[in-house]
Amino acid sequence: MFDNLQQKLEKAFKSLRGQGKITEKNVKDAVKMVKMSLLEADVNYKVVKDFIENVKQKALGAEVLNSLSPDQQFIKIVRDELTELMGKSGEKLEFVHRPSCVMMVGLQGSGKTTTAAKLAKKIKSEGKKVLLVAADVYRPAAIHQLEILGGEVDVPVFTGDRKNPEAIVTEASKAAIAQNVDVMILDTAGRLHVDEKMMREVEQLRRIVSPDEILMVIDSMIGQDAVQTAQAFNDRLEVSGFVLTKLDGDARGGVALSVRKVTGKPIKFVGVSEKLDGLEAFFPDRMASRILGMGDILSLIEKAEQTMDEEKAKQMERKFRRAEFTFDDFLDQLQQIKKMGSLSSILEMLPGAGKLKDVTVDENRLRHIQAVIHSMTPRERSSPKIINYSRKKRIAAGSGRPLSDVTRLLEQFDQMKKMMKKISKPGKRGFPRLPFGLQ
Repeated sequence: MFDNLQQKLEKAFKSLRGQGKITEKNVKDAVKMVKMSLLEADVNYKVVKDFIENVKQKALGAEVLNSLSPDQQFIKIVRDELTELMGKSGEKLEFVHRPSCVMMVGLQGSGKTTTAAKLAKKIKSEGKKVLLVAADVYRPAAIHQLEILGGEVDVPVFTGDRKNPEAIVTEASKAAIAQNVDVMILDTAGRLHVDEKMMREVEQLRRIVSPDEILMVIDSMIGQDAVQTAQAFNDRLEVSGFVLTKLDGDARGGVALSVRKVTGKPIKFVGVSEKLDGLEAFFPDRMASRILGMGDILSLIEKAEQTMDEEKAKQMERKFRRAEFTFDDFLDQLQQIKKMGSLSSILEMLPGAGKLKDVTVDENRLRHIQAVIHSMTPRERSSPKIINYSRKKRIAAGSGRPLSDVTRLLEQFDQMKKMMKKISKPGKRGFPRLPFGLQ
């Protein structure tokens, strides 16, 4: 996410470091590099122009030029301006009515149907009763897709006659009242491009349900075209916010940095993976920090709190202290970590991780490790010392991994156990390094 932009901005900041004295000239050079970085990230030209003017004005002030650490002052100015550009603070969904309606709109292929299911799961986790409504009767298998996703998140899907969007929405509203639903999420039809027929339909659906929220789903991979589409939807529907999808891909960042300024409407959520729990609330200050390689510890902590079992964490701490950690415990920890998302997405949230160019995260390594451990017997997982050469051969054959992988895993596990014993002794402090060659 934003890798290219992050690297280019880092070059701009580096140009100010190590200077004997910061001058008006090298500040202007750094500002120019920031400008080029944003334009290459496909940020709207007018947005870049205003952004750079604000940065330049503040960066050339006496506070920066006379500072003991002018490069840090400059970074702070850029961070503050990025935060301002994206909306200062995160904005939550506002539910006024009951049942409340959230209307999902956007172009075909933006991930609208999947996002509706992700949002349903998130709202349900907050203790609300949710109903998904399938009003996309044009795209082949759209209704069936929503039914499958609804089943995966355990949220009912209203389909009506599967033919008439207006009739479906009208009947769904009555059903939501009868079933005492808190929030109704309406998945509307998309098109390959904005057209008058599409707009008239969604306008009519809006009149029927009077939604508290109209969320436009935007594919962050398509750059400035997405911003223009967002403006067109906002002009006709007065959207309440945006959901950016595919930010875990090769998105350059232009949409995230442009859409608020162009439309005046906030980004409320971002899709960070294809998994149904891969929807995060959008916080401009945290996103600005991630863009600048400062990490996002707050989001990491929140993600851990949502996914980690507190009692299991306490049990694991006791086992670490007593050096009683087993392969079963390790498998359990892997499952907890996987709930938080991919290792690469977790790494992104750590400050300075973007500068670790020589560190790569091999997601396949985790799967290989799991295959090896699953091929062990319960006794072998709890007492790996009994694993001799013949057992290793059996485990390797059962996991489909070479014998060397099994040997290396056992050696690293033994090293970790020895490290635990040292750390658990009185007067010793620290944490064992994560083993198994994951980095």
